[in-house]
Amino acid sequence: MKNYKTQMEAAKKGIITPEMLIVAKKEFMEPEKLRGLIACGQVAIPANINHTSLSPEGIGTGLSTKINVNLGVSGDCKNYDIELEKVKLALKFGAEAIMDLSNYGKTNTFRNQLIKISPAMIGTVPMYDAIGYLEKDLLEITPQDFMKVVRSHAEEGVDFMTIHAGINKRAIEAFKRTGRKMNIVSRGGSLLFAWMEMTGNENPFYEYYDEFLEILREFDVTISLGDALRPGCIDDSSDASQLSELIELGQLTKRAWEKDVQVMVEGPGHMAMNEIAANMTIQKRLCHGAPFYVLGPLVTDIAPGYDHITSAIGGAIAAASGADFLCYVTPAEHLRLPDINDVKEGIIASKIAAHAADIAKGVPHAREIDNNMAEARHKLDWDAMFELAIDSEKARAYYESASPAEKHTCTMCGKMCAVKTTNMILEGKTVEFYSEN
Repeated sequence: MKNYKTQMEAAKKGIITPEMLIVAKKEFMEPEKLRGLIACGQVAIPANINHTSLSPEGIGTGLSTKINVNLGVSGDCKNYDIELEKVKLALKFGAEAIMDLSNYGKTNTFRNQLIKISPAMIGTVPMYDAIGYLEKDLLEITPQDFMKVVRSHAEEGVDFMTIHAGINKRAIEAFKRTGRKMNIVSRGGSLLFAWMEMTGNENPFYEYYDEFLEILREFDVTISLGDALRPGCIDDSSDASQLSELIELGQLTKRAWEKDVQVMVEGPGHMAMNEIAANMTIQKRLCHGAPFYVLGPLVTDIAPGYDHITSAIGGAIAAASGADFLCYVTPAEHLRLPDINDVKEGIIASKIAAHAADIAKGVPHAREIDNNMAEARHKLDWDAMFELAIDSEKARAYYESASPAEKHTCTMCGKMCAVKTTNMILEGKTVEFYSEN
C-alpha cells in the first residue's frame, strides 16, 4: 500500500511514483530530477486517483509546453454528442488536457463519460457547475454548497480544478479603485464577485481555503488558482487589479504546498506583446516558480473570428518566456460556443504556439520533428511531409487539390522548384526548362 496521498507528498518523501516514471520518459528527463521539481512545486502532475484512463503528463519547469482544450454545453447549446466529438478531436491532435466548462443542467453524466474515456487530464471550474448542480440561485448558495460541488468533481476523477480563491476583499478593493475598461471578464470571477457583493461575505474559496485543500489532497487534485481579475482587454493588462490578485495567489500557492497539494497558477488574458515576457517573470517570482497556465494571451482586441491567431501569437511569446501550459482559444472566442471546426482551428493554433516555444526554450528533442520535416522536403518526399505535419489530412488535401505538371513538385513553383533545381545541380545534372521531351 502506498504511503502518500499526492504526487507532491511522494516527491517530498523521496518516492518516485509510477506517474513520475511515465512523465520522465515522455520528457527525456531523469526521474530523480523530475521528483525534485515536483517536491519544490515547479512541476505538477495532475493525476486524480480515480482517473484510471489517464496517461500522466507533467506541467512546469524544463518540460514541454502543454495545451488545454475547453468544451462543454451551455444553456443555448446543449448537445452532448457534439461535445463528445470535440473530445475525440482533441485526443486525435494530442491535446494534453480537456476542461469541461459545462454550465447548464446536470453535467456529471457527460463528465463521468469524459473521465472514463480520456487519457488526457480533465479539468473543471466547480463555480460554473454550482448553480445547475445545486439547483439554487446564486444568492442562496452557501460555502458548504461550494464544497459539496468540489467534492463531487474530485470523487468523479477530475485531475485539476480552477478555483478563484484570490479574488478576496483586498483584491476587490484594488479592482474598484483601478477603474477598468472591461471590469471582470472571468465568468467564475464575476459570479464570485456578485456573490460577495450581494452577501457582504468574504470569498468562500478564500475564507475556507484550507477545507477545500483537504478535499483536493484526498484525491490528489491539482488546484489551478484562477485569475478572476485577468485583463479582458489590452488596456487593462498589468494593472493593479491583476497584480493585486497575483500577490494573493502567491500566498495561496505556498499554503497549498504546505498541505502537499499541487498547484498551477492561471494568467492573462489580453495583453500587448511587449508586456508578456515581464508578466511571465513577475508570475514566477510572486508565485515561487509554480507552473503558469495562460489563456492566450490575446495580443490585440480587434480580431473576433480570428482570435485563435491573436492567442497563438501571445501564447508562443508567453511559453517561450516561461509559461508552461496554454489554454487554446478558437475563432469563435467572444462570439459563440465553438463548433467542431472552431475547436480544430483552436487546437492547431495552440499546438503550433506550444511547439514553437519549445524550440525556443530548448526543450529536449523539440527540434527533432522539424529536422525530419526538413529532410523530407530536401528529398521531396511528400508522403513523409504529410506524416510529419501537425495536420496531416489538411496538408495532403491542399497538395492534392491542384496537381502539378512537373513530377514531385507543387503548383507554387512547378518546374522551377528551388529544392529540385539545387538537388539536380549538386548531383551533377543539367537543369533544362525548355528541352524537348
